[in-house]
Amino acid sequence: MAAPDAQAVAAAQANAREYLRAKGTLVPTPVLRERIADAFAALDALLGPLAAAEVTQAPIPGEWTVQEIVDHLVETHRPGLDELRCLLAGRRPPGAAIPAGLQSKAPLLRPWPWLLRELRQIHGDILAALDGAPADVATEARAPLVMVVNVKDGGGRSAPIHWIEELDWKAYAIVWRLHVVDHLRQAKRVLAAR
Repeated sequence: MAAPDAQAVAAAQANAREYLRAKGTLVPTPVLRERIADAFAALDALLGPLAAAEVTQAPIPGEWTVQEIVDHLVETHRPGLDELRCLLAGRRPPGAAIPAGLQSKAPLLRPWPWLLRELRQIHGDILAALDGAPADVATEARAPLVMVVNVKDGGGRSAPIHWIEELDWKAYAIVWRLHVVDHLRQAKRVLAAR
């Protein structure tokens, strides 16, 4: 697979930054919260009716199961909530950016009902943190976030690129919507392939 050329990478990064600014940084807090809440609700609507036996099936070679997707969301959204709290307090979160492919040590061994309940709790806590944010809060604090964007390579295939972006709290928060929507699509593909 050929790597995307530097111009395509720069364009993808510029587009991502503009999206985060327009859909995150510049958006009123209640609108931002509503967009994130809608994504969380759509994911929950898909996951809620699923049985434990369904979520561990791996119908697509090399693709995560639904349970692994949810495990990943739990493992990345939980520390992300801590980072949001730091940003809202006007402080840079300590440590490095949360790894893009983070999972628990044994994602398929976690009980499905617990995993689903944990995800709902974390999402509820994220929305509560956003509810508690004053509408006009603005800080200079930034958090590092691993951005992952697909860019066409030299052969016309999509190839993921990764970089660290420093985000204000609203840009950071809207990434949850993007992250959930991306993994919601992935879960639907996995479920459709059964």
